[in-house]
Amino acid sequence: METIKGKIRQTIYKNDNGFFVGTFRVKEAKSENMEEFVNKTITISGTILEPNDEETYILMGEYTRHERYGYQYKITNYEKEELTSKDAVIEFLSSSLIKGCGEKTARKIVETLGEKAIDLIKENISNLFLVPDMTEKRANTIYASILAHSSSDDAIIELKSYGFSIGDATKIIKKYKEKTLDYLHENLYLFKKIIDFNKLDYIYTKHFDSDSIVRKKECILEAMRRVSDTVGDIYYNRDDIYDSLRKYFGLILDSEEFTGLLNTLFQENLIVIEQDRYYLKEYYTMEYDIAKNLQMIQNLPKKELKDFDKRLASLEESIGVTYNLEQKKAIKNALENRISIISGGPGTGKTTIINAITRLYIEMNSLSPIDIFTNIALLAPTGRASKKLAESTTLPAMTIHRYLKWNKDTNEFSINEWCKTTHKLIIVDETSMIDTYLFDSLLKGINTNIQLILVGDTFQLPSVGAGLILNDLVESNLFSYNPLERIYRQSKNSYIADFAKEIKEHNLSPSFMEKKDDYNFFETDSHHITQMIKEICKKSIEKGLSVDDIQILAPMYKGENGIDNLNLALQELFNPPKTELKEIKIGDNIYREGDKVLQLVNNPDCNVYNGDIGYIISIETKMKPHKKEIVTIDFDGSYVEYSKEDLYMIKHAYAITIHKSQGSEFPHVILPISKNYYKMLYNKLIYTGVSRAKKSLVLIGEKNALLMSINNDYSSNRKTTLKNVLLHNL
Repeated sequence: METIKGKIRQTIYKNDNGFFVGTFRVKEAKSENMEEFVNKTITISGTILEPNDEETYILMGEYTRHERYGYQYKITNYEKEELTSKDAVIEFLSSSLIKGCGEKTARKIVETLGEKAIDLIKENISNLFLVPDMTEKRANTIYASILAHSSSDDAIIELKSYGFSIGDATKIIKKYKEKTLDYLHENLYLFKKIIDFNKLDYIYTKHFDSDSIVRKKECILEAMRRVSDTVGDIYYNRDDIYDSLRKYFGLILDSEEFTGLLNTLFQENLIVIEQDRYYLKEYYTMEYDIAKNLQMIQNLPKKELKDFDKRLASLEESIGVTYNLEQKKAIKNALENRISIISGGPGTGKTTIINAITRLYIEMNSLSPIDIFTNIALLAPTGRASKKLAESTTLPAMTIHRYLKWNKDTNEFSINEWCKTTHKLIIVDETSMIDTYLFDSLLKGINTNIQLILVGDTFQLPSVGAGLILNDLVESNLFSYNPLERIYRQSKNSYIADFAKEIKEHNLSPSFMEKKDDYNFFETDSHHITQMIKEICKKSIEKGLSVDDIQILAPMYKGENGIDNLNLALQELFNPPKTELKEIKIGDNIYREGDKVLQLVNNPDCNVYNGDIGYIISIETKMKPHKKEIVTIDFDGSYVEYSKEDLYMIKHAYAITIHKSQGSEFPHVILPISKNYYKMLYNKLIYTGVSRAKKSLVLIGEKNALLMSINNDYSSNRKTTLKNVLLHNL
C-alpha cells in the first residue's frame, strides 16, 4: 500500500457511482516508491464520493500501469484531512493576497502566534518579530499586505474555514461586500451567481442541516435549471422537477411536502405555475420580454422599396449571380419587412442572399463607408460563423456576445435595455443555435426602429441552451418566412446538398453508396473505423491537403471510435513528436507545438469563442515575475496565451463533436458512423454533420448504422411556450 497526500487538480471523468478519474497534486508521500512524485501531478482513478478540489485528501493505493491509459495511481481507500482554523489562517497568509509570505513562513507565524495571528499582527507589527528568522523587510511587507486587506481578511478566513478557496472568497467579498458574512450564515446559496452550485451544496451540507427548508428550496430551483441545461426545456412538468431533484441531490420528498415547497417558491415569486406547467421565473419572463420586443419592432411601418427589380437585376449582372424566384422573394421580403426569417439547408444560397440584402440596403440608403459601420450589424452565435459571414459579405461581423459587450466574470451584457445600440439593419446568421437567454438579451440591447433578419436552418440541431427560438418564431406564422428548397449543385456529380436533403426527408436514394465528385462512403466494421480514417487522412496529405483542410466529426467523446481516441491517433499522424517541438502534459493529454485545438469557453477579452479552432504556435517557460509555462495559440490571427491552469479551456481538434461544429463549415469532412454511437445516432445530428462539409464528405463505417440514424427522429421535443406567448401578444 502506497499512501500519498495532496489535492485534486482536475476532473477527467466521474460517474454517479463515485468512480473518478482525475489529476492529483502530490504534497507528501509516505512510501519510497512515491517520493519522486512529491510536488508533481499524477493521474488517479478509483472511488471518491463528491470529489472536491478545495480539500486535502490522503489516498491509499498503488501506482500501476494501465494497458490502455498508461501510468496511474489506483485508489483502494481514502480519507479527507480535517481543516482547522489554523489551516485557514496559513492558507490566507500564504496566498497571493499577502506579499512576502510563502507557506513555510505562514506556518512559522501560526505556530508562533496561533489562530489569532492576523489580529495580533494588526495590533502591533512587533509581534511579527517573535517569529523565528523574521527580517524587518519581510515583516513590513507582510504587515502592509495585511492592513491592505484588513476590512476583508476576517471574512476571507471564515469563508476559507467553510471550504471556499481564496479565489472564491475574494470573488464573493468583491461582489457582496459587507453582506458577505450575513449571507454565509443565513443562506450561502445566495452566492450561486458566482460560485458553482455543487460546491455550495457540498459546503452547506457539511456545515448546516442538509434537511433544511432552505436547502430543499434551493435544490428544487437548481433541479429545474438542470432540466433546462440538459434537455432545453423552458417549462417543466411536476414529475420532471421531482425526478431531477432525486437524480442530482438525492432528495426524495413526500408529495405533500413537495407541493408545499413548490407553492412557497411560487409565493416568493421565484417560480411561475400555470395549469400544469412550472417555470423558473426568469425563463417565464424572458419569453414575454421576447414577445413584447418583437411586437414593438413588427408594429412599425414596412419599408417602401423603389425600383427593386431594376436594382436587383443590376446587382445580378455586377456579381455574376442569377437569383431564382424564391431567393428574389426572400431578398425583397427582408428589405421590406421589419422582421423576416430565411431558412434553408446546404446549397440553397443563404450566403448569396445575405450578400444581396446588404449590398441593396447600402445602395438604397446611399450609405457611405462610415454609415455602413453605424447602420448595419452582422451577427452570429459563434466566432467561426461570424468569420464566415464577414468573408461572404466583405463587411465586419461579430459574435452576439461581443456585440452586446459580454462580461465573462459577471455573465452580464453592457449593451442592454438601458444602453442600446443604434444600428438600423441587423442580420443574424445560424439562428437555430441561439437560445432563449441570448435572444432575449439581443432584443433588449437593440432599438425597436430596425429591420431584423434571422437566417438559419430549422432542421439543424437546436441550441445548447434552453429554448427553440427559430422554430417557435416560424411556427407562429407571424413573421415573413422564406424557406429555401432549391439546391444549387457545384457539379452534375456532386451529392452533399442532395444527401442532406434526403436525410431530412428520410428518403435515401440508392446512390448514397456510390462515389461522387464530392462524396464517398467506405463501408467497414466498427473495429476498423479509426485505422481507415488514418489511411484516408494520409492519402489526403499526399494529395496536398493540410490538417486545416480536413475535419473529422463524431457524435461522442468516449468509446473505441470516440473523439478522445480519434484525437490520440490523429495527433500521431498530423503532428508526431519531434525533438524540436516542445510539449506540455495535462493529465493524459499531451499538447504539442503545432497541435490543432478547440476552444471550449467564450473569452471575449481575447476575441476567442466556444467552437473556435486554432493552432499551438509556442510552448515556453517564462521566469518573470515567477516561473510559469505559457502556451500560445493562434486563432485565425488572434494570439491567446494560456497558463497550464487555463488549458482546461481547450481540447485537441483533429476530431470534434458534431455539436461543436455547428456554425462552421469545413472544406473536407470525414464522418464516422457506427452502431457503437447508438445513443447519438439520430436524424438531425447526422444532417448537421453532413451539412458542415463544403467541398467533400467521406462517411466511414456501417451502412445499417447510417440507415438506423436516418430513420431515428429522436430529438427531444422541447417544452417551450414562446409560440403561444407570441400568438397572444402580437
